Amino acid sequence: MDKSKLFQQFVRFTTSVHQVTNDLTKEINIENITTVQYKILEFITVSQPVTLSEISECLHLSLPNSSRELKKLIQSQLCEKIVDPDDRRKFDIHLTEKGTELMDNVFHQLELKFQEQISNLTDSELKEIEEAMKILQTKFFA
Repeated sequence: MDKSKLFQQFVRFTTSVHQVTNDLTKEINIENITTVQYKILEFITVSQPVTLSEISECLHLSLPNSSRELKKLIQSQLCEKIVDPDDRRKFDIHLTEKGTELMDNVFHQLELKFQEQISNLTDSELKEIEEAMKILQTKFFA
């Protein structure tokens, strides 16, 4: 197998994933939430609890920028810091109930768009996609 060709295919695939993600989320406007803040909320939703360092690293933000945006989300009561009882210098970040409700609503909207996107696929095609995602998740993205 030509690993260079596989890499090029991977680059095209990840670029497509980013484009589809952008297309799905671009029409979702949440009042008083910036795109960066939405990305933080999305990351917390699927990975909580998270740390500030994890947010910075995953979203390619500096620690000061991540901290500033997180502070705004905390002030909006969408997430909260919980101090680690074993090490009071550390804290985990979680969604609040208000943040969970917001993201549940957003994910519901995204699911509707996703369902629309796959509505013309056969059961066999859906099964192939499901299997491909399982393989990618276990073999590459784990």
